[in-house]
Amino acid sequence: MINILKIAAKNLLRYRRRTFLTSLLITIGIVAVLLFMSLSGSFRALMVGQITDSMLGHLQIHKKGYVASIDNLPLTLNMKPAMVAKVTDYLQHDKDVAAWSPRIKFGAMFSNFKETTSIRLNGVDPQREVATCPLLPGRLIQGNHQQPLVAPGKIVIPELIAKGLKVKVGDSVVLVATNRDGSVNGNTFTVSGVLEGISGPGGRDGYMDINDARNLLRLQEPELSEVAIRLKPGVSLNKAFKAMRQHFAQITNQQGKPVFEVHTWEALSPFSNIAKMIDMLDTFIKVMLVAIVLISIMNVMLMAVYERIHEIGTIAAIGTTPSRILMLFVSEGLLLGILGAVIGIIISVATIAIINARTLTFSFGRQDNLVLQPTISLNEILVISLIVVLVAVLASLQPAWKASRMNPITALRHF
Repeated sequence: MINILKIAAKNLLRYRRRTFLTSLLITIGIVAVLLFMSLSGSFRALMVGQITDSMLGHLQIHKKGYVASIDNLPLTLNMKPAMVAKVTDYLQHDKDVAAWSPRIKFGAMFSNFKETTSIRLNGVDPQREVATCPLLPGRLIQGNHQQPLVAPGKIVIPELIAKGLKVKVGDSVVLVATNRDGSVNGNTFTVSGVLEGISGPGGRDGYMDINDARNLLRLQEPELSEVAIRLKPGVSLNKAFKAMRQHFAQITNQQGKPVFEVHTWEALSPFSNIAKMIDMLDTFIKVMLVAIVLISIMNVMLMAVYERIHEIGTIAAIGTTPSRILMLFVSEGLLLGILGAVIGIIISVATIAIINARTLTFSFGRQDNLVLQPTISLNEILVISLIVVLVAVLASLQPAWKASRMNPITALRHF
């Protein structure tokens, strides 16, 4: 096999221009794929981080049926204390969980004593909420970042409402909420912060202390609407989700039906569609790479077979077996694939290093100067390299098969 590879390398060197152009085409394809994957992967991770780390968390646990009715923020589907205890016990012993935040979500009427509008409120434990969504305080455009996110008697409101009703930090406002039994209750709060706008349902979300939320809703028991969960770095979202879903699916009511539901951030945010589109583009680019390598290698090998018919007839006439001839041409395709892959990887890694050194920034929604840090993993490099080499070999098979099946006499007569 070593001798065949040596002969294949010499044959490629005999046609240096063709070898160079083919390797260049493969190299360009690999560079395009690896750069796109690194940039799109970095953008995807940054975008997902903005959603999970400033609002949703990685996973959420609710009472069964809550998410289907989440637009109404139903208090009747809150988790009762016994359910909360089971969730808390599980999360305290789950090694994949970095932090979790209990929440009470509800709708209310917001008034500045002159005008009234609706608002979505999140009653949270400030420390747990920030641990679960560490980017949330960074969304404050008004307020003290050094103080807790919210304090008793205070409320953080979205920019949309602050501008619409001309409310600023320090103003007193009234919140009126309907309790589970249909009665109405209202309390006065002080605005302690304004959150920048964010696309999606979170654009009208305000925050208050969880005990204030319970008092406003007159909840007699420490029930919750949801529990948001943050996973430890490196933990697979899908793996943690499957394990958590399997555990809570075993907890049933008297009718034998599950009482909990677990969702990933992807099931709760419309931004997951953008992430899926990025994944689809990655796949499309990989398919294009396969097409580039397949067409270029097959074209080169067909030309090589056509130009070397007399040579093929000669080596066949002196006793070279068809299988050896086939391996010779396949080896040429293999070496072309390896050469293009190696050069492409070197250029790609160098380009990624240059991009990171120059600090590439962009804006996402209202977020400015977000730093894009493209990276490419060794696993991704190996996968792309194997795809290129495998396709190069497959593209060589048909021309190689044609060469190995030539009649020596007919080939020798060809001029």
